[in-house]
Amino acid sequence: MACPPSLPPRRMFPPFKVRVSGLDKKAKYILLMDIVAADDCRYKFHNSRWMVAGKADPEMPKRMYIHPDSPATGEQWMAKPVAFHKLKLTNNISDKHGFTILNSMHKYQPRFHIVRANDILKLPYSTFRTYVFPETDFIAVTAYQNDKITQLKIDNNPFAKGFRDTGNGRREKRKQLTLPTLRLYEEHCKPERDGAESDASSCDPPPAREPPPSPSAAPSPLPLHRARGERRGG
Repeated sequence: MACPPSLPPRRMFPPFKVRVSGLDKKAKYILLMDIVAADDCRYKFHNSRWMVAGKADPEMPKRMYIHPDSPATGEQWMAKPVAFHKLKLTNNISDKHGFTILNSMHKYQPRFHIVRANDILKLPYSTFRTYVFPETDFIAVTAYQNDKITQLKIDNNPFAKGFRDTGNGRREKRKQLTLPTLRLYEEHCKPERDGAESDASSCDPPPAREPPPSPSAAPSPLPLHRARGERRGG
């Protein structure tokens, strides 16, 4: 995924898409996601592979992205897949538009949250659950390092129109990406719990990485915005 330094924020590709079940059909829910650091390392692409290049840069401001259809009933959410295709990424630390800010060449983990609430103002005080899909982690880049990833985007990203034109003026049929069976991580979040930062003194990747903790549900919510692996905004 890339966040071009001198260009407007880009949509994340591939987009995060989930199908939900087990909700109360009549109750209202707010669906949101955030993207957190997966470890304390900075990476580089060398000899056709990613490798640790040092300690991570200071973490960017944490921001939540609320699905624009929120709040909606459980019945509405379960009727079709939920796509966060409008979420945009940037590496502009001065961004004032609520976009998700990431450091280039750092690894990140998207997190999906379901909040039972009928009003966004009730988010900090509502019960919610967090779902983490380890296979969706990615390294943010400002330019693709792997030619295979570049071609994958050309073949599948609806915003890569200019690259998809064929000699006879017709565009190749877009292929649909499918994720493997998703592994589910569910966590009950408590109001007093806050996202923990790693105190690791080394950048050596842990043998078995634990999913990042859920964000705080304290009265002071993170900035809100309506609106894998290597990824780039659309």
